[in-house]
Parts: sequence; C-alpha cells; structure tokens
Amino acid sequence: MSLTADQAKVLLNASFLPSLNAEHPVTKRVIAAIPADKIDYRPDDIVKSAIDLAWHIVTAENRFLEAVINGVFDLTPVPRPDAMRTGDAVNAWYSERFAKNIDRIKQLSGEQLVKSIDFRGLFQFPAVIYASLGLNHSIHHRGQLSMYLRPMGAKVPSIYGESYDARIAREAAQATKA
Repeated sequence: MSLTADQAKVLLNASFLPSLNAEHPVTKRVIAAIPADKIDYRPDDIVKSAIDLAWHIVTAENRFLEAVINGVFDLTPVPRPDAMRTGDAVNAWYSERFAKNIDRIKQLSGEQLVKSIDFRGLFQFPAVIYASLGLNHSIHHRGQLSMYLRPMGAKVPSIYGESYDARIAREAAQATKA
C-alpha cells in the first residue's frame, strides 16, 4: 500500500482521529457496565474473563496507537496489574493513555505517518493504517465483551443507537414524569 504524506494526513484527520474519538466513549461505556462482582465471568473456559478482555481491548488499542507514534510495534506484554479489578479502574488507565497517545499522533508529520511498519511479520502497512486497524480490533472485542454483559446480570449500554436496556430505562423515566 502506498500513500503520500498528504494523503496520510487527510486519512488521519478526516477519518481515523474522528472515529477513534467517537468510539472511545462507547468502549468505556461497555467496560463500565461490567459488574464489580462479576469481573471474573467468562462464558467458556477457553475465553478471557470480562476484566481480562477489557484489559486486552485497552492495551491493544494503545499498542496500535503507540506503533503509529513510534514507527514500530512494541510487543512486550502488558499484564493487568492485580489491583486493577474494576471496569472503572481499566477505564481510568484507558482514558489517560488514550488522551496522551491521541495528542502525540496529532503532532506526527506526514512522513512519519507513511513510514512502513511491520506487524508480526504478517504484513507491512504505512503507520497511519494501524490507527484504523487498532480501532477495528477494539470494536471487535468490545462486541465480545458486550455479549458477556447480560449473562452477568448487567445492562447493555447503547452502542450504535439505543440498546434495549437504554430504551427500557428511558421509558421508565418518561413514565415517572407523566
């Protein structure tokens, strides 16, 4: 894939940054919906627990953003600290790291954005493309996590439009006002 520096800047500013900024609060809502007493829930023994899936989402998204910034992937594992045992704690880490990385990405030159970066020997793309791939990865796993919520006894937040649970809450609020 070949992009000019100007094309990379346009992609970043017209598509990738707006998308990242729009999806960030949605991801935080899904993570925040994890019940504190159900963080270890997993629908099957072979999948991550809810808290570990949330941690995977936020660390991987930031790994992709940092690859854009640094021009190389750092694949060093980022284990979840034992003390990080709530969705709110994961979201606090996520918000801080995300904001810093977005600010840093905004400062990159077009030349930095078109630098070819290798991903695990599988493919090489211009750096800017990994901003979008990282977001797609987050959305994929956010969908998985949203499917954990109802079996955990949690309410599913609105993602792309009103969720069933958000509609029920809205209708109940309207009924009490009437």
